[in-house]
Amino acid sequence: MLDVWLKVLHWQPNAGTTVNTQILNEVSQCVESINGVKEGRWKATLTYYKPMLRDQSQATELPRDFLGISLPEQPNKHYFIIRGPRIVLEADSSFQTIMEKLQSYKSRVALYFEGFQYQLGDFQLRVGKVTPTHSDNLRGIIMEVEYLPLSSLEKSRQVMEEFVDIWQEAISKRSLPGHFMHIEPSFVEYGLSDHYSSQHTAVQYATVMAQLIATQSVQAARN
Repeated sequence: MLDVWLKVLHWQPNAGTTVNTQILNEVSQCVESINGVKEGRWKATLTYYKPMLRDQSQATELPRDFLGISLPEQPNKHYFIIRGPRIVLEADSSFQTIMEKLQSYKSRVALYFEGFQYQLGDFQLRVGKVTPTHSDNLRGIIMEVEYLPLSSLEKSRQVMEEFVDIWQEAISKRSLPGHFMHIEPSFVEYGLSDHYSSQHTAVQYATVMAQLIATQSVQAARN
């Protein structure tokens, strides 16, 4: 268990606009303008897996798809999320290699979340871009807000919400074409307790990925 609480937010562009590096630069400058101290780089990886069906009878036996997530704070762990039945699993990082050798699932999409980490009092902020693993094509902007002193979700909720409000006000003054959004998943549905863990973070990343895909689908339909 990690003695922290963390929110994963993503940039929601206004209708008819897309994310770009200028917005990412403005967001980073905004963190520094409220006295965020740059500490170094960070990177998380998310992989979308589909089953490799040798015959159609397997279709009902295997989950339709699932997500694999690697987080920087847990380099020796890999998190798997099966979204249908709401299951999150923590495994040794070598499990990814074992799964590839078994050839039961194939990686369909892999995304990097990477950028800079900042310290701001009791808060740690990570601002980064979302890109496919073999491309610099910007798919989104993500922000982690981590509150270090408390790990109980209920106790730290008010402190976290107040900080996010201050942040939203600071970023709104830059008149950028969009805003940061946070969609809190139902952690209870995944069998997770009130005590915050890396599994909570993994579930939030899965929620963000679903939202990014939905946003891009809407934009593609408009175009």
